[in-house]
Amino acid sequence: MTLDPRVERLLAAIDPSAPSPGPGQDPVALRAFRRQSLEALQLPVRPVGAVEDRSLPGPGGPLPVRVYRPAAHTRGAMPTGGATPVGKDGESDLAPSLLVYFHGGGWVLGDLDTVDDTCRALCEACRRVVVSVDYRLAPEHRFPAAVDDALRAVRWVADHAEALGASPEGLVVAGDSAGGNLATVVALRARDEGGPAIAGQVLVYPITDHNFDTPSYREHATGYSLTRAGMMWFFAQYLPRAEDADHPWVSPLRARDLSGLPPALVITAEHDPLRDEGERYAQRLEAAGVPVRLVRFDGMVHGFFGNAAWDLPQRMKAIRLVAEFLDDLRWA
Repeated sequence: MTLDPRVERLLAAIDPSAPSPGPGQDPVALRAFRRQSLEALQLPVRPVGAVEDRSLPGPGGPLPVRVYRPAAHTRGAMPTGGATPVGKDGESDLAPSLLVYFHGGGWVLGDLDTVDDTCRALCEACRRVVVSVDYRLAPEHRFPAAVDDALRAVRWVADHAEALGASPEGLVVAGDSAGGNLATVVALRARDEGGPAIAGQVLVYPITDHNFDTPSYREHATGYSLTRAGMMWFFAQYLPRAEDADHPWVSPLRARDLSGLPPALVITAEHDPLRDEGERYAQRLEAAGVPVRLVRFDGMVHGFFGNAAWDLPQRMKAIRLVAEFLDDLRWA
């Protein structure tokens, strides 16, 4: 497949002088530039039932989260893995399940606002209460700060499901890029450290390995949104020590045992340096006996799922795919 023509035009329109992740870049300045760019776009706000900003007790202090609740759900709309009882008013008698979302940005960039549209779209498409987590960022807070925040958030959400207007059953973790990495690691730690129970994981072009020499890295080192140099820079900001690159909480592809993990949907993009490691992780999950759906979006680049400004039809197709995957989940 070749690069999608719409993506090709979008990439060609990017100002080459604009700051981007790479050697010598200041993370704080880059965050400010990204925030200003997002605000300048003035994207329309996608409606959902309700949105609430709050904080929970985190390992390093208050941990901000944003809670999205879907509009009234009806028969067949809520993913329960079975029949949905419906009351006289036509609304489901069952509370929606939970999806905890971790944003991308190489553990250095991103916040609640950068994934606001994505979480709104997931909330309505999946008919779930979505909790977006504003975990601590590197280099101010290096590994394992983001990992610890992610696990704490999932445990808090599981313990407070009813207060969030959700069911404690069927909790799913999800994320894109570095957020996909955090979702994988939360699933691993929950399995090994006493829960909580996780029904599924949605991994969108996840970072799963500290390896810059895969075929997809070599083929897409530059010119396709995310660059090889950018990923090397992200890791340099994130890791306090070089040897941490081998840790399974950094490179889950290097974990010895992937058995007993929740069913996974893994989404990759054809023209993405992270393509091969994401697909390899899906293959290892499957080999370990974990139910897996692996879907590659041909013609796409890193960022197509989370970039609301690009308004690509493949983005909404991927979000519908997430909804279908969650609708098919079965849990006790």
